Amino acid sequence: MEETTTDDVKFKKLRRFNLIMGLFHFIQAAVMLAIANYDVKMMFTTSYIDASGGFPPMGPGSAVELFSVPLGPMVAVFLLMSAIAHLSVSTFGYNWYVKNLKMNINKARWFEYALSSSFMLVVIAWLCGMFDFVSIILLFSLNACMNLFGYMMELHNQRTERTDWTSFIFGCFAGLIPWVALFMYFTGVRGGSPPGFVYGIMISICFFFNVFAINMLLQYRKKGKYQDYLYGEYIYIVLSLVAKTALAWQVFSGTMVGS
Repeated sequence: MEETTTDDVKFKKLRRFNLIMGLFHFIQAAVMLAIANYDVKMMFTTSYIDASGGFPPMGPGSAVELFSVPLGPMVAVFLLMSAIAHLSVSTFGYNWYVKNLKMNINKARWFEYALSSSFMLVVIAWLCGMFDFVSIILLFSLNACMNLFGYMMELHNQRTERTDWTSFIFGCFAGLIPWVALFMYFTGVRGGSPPGFVYGIMISICFFFNVFAINMLLQYRKKGKYQDYLYGEYIYIVLSLVAKTALAWQVFSGTMVGS
């Protein structure tokens, strides 16, 4: 009976923490939408084969603009996704959330990360010069797969006596490739160099993405405070807030300050 009472207290504290984090994300998203400079737009292009010279083609055709979207809402969207996730698990989804946590899995986390962190990478990729929409789709999908491998890691290891790292390894591979592409664009800039805030974004967000993997590693090593799955859950929540906040305001300070 005492153990159940202790668990109830721990989960109620976590519920309150999720509610607070959800509000933090929501407030930042609302502020971003209110003060952003909507003249800054993300343009996406693609190029198609010019078949007039026959096959094999001699090279890509000219880039064609597909569409453009204001940068402000794109930054706000990943903050809103996190806000919705945190507020959902602290309200109508709370019982489902607790049920999963007791089995050492947070399904809501991985689905939200698959979307929100992938939108984060799209913004970073565009700032580095990746305008091709097909490349953006592939980058988005690979990063989403990385997070879904995290889901599989937690789901699979509910049924193993010893930790099986297969999903973790595959997830690290899926997560590495987008960053290789980003750094190729970032280091390939000609006629100058990216502005300082882009350097800050590349370094800080790359660091945070790696810390997420380290947090999972420590969770399954189960040393010290990490013997309690909820400790790692708190770390995930804090990392998510810090990473999204860092990206949002670095982008804002660099590109979206209204004139």
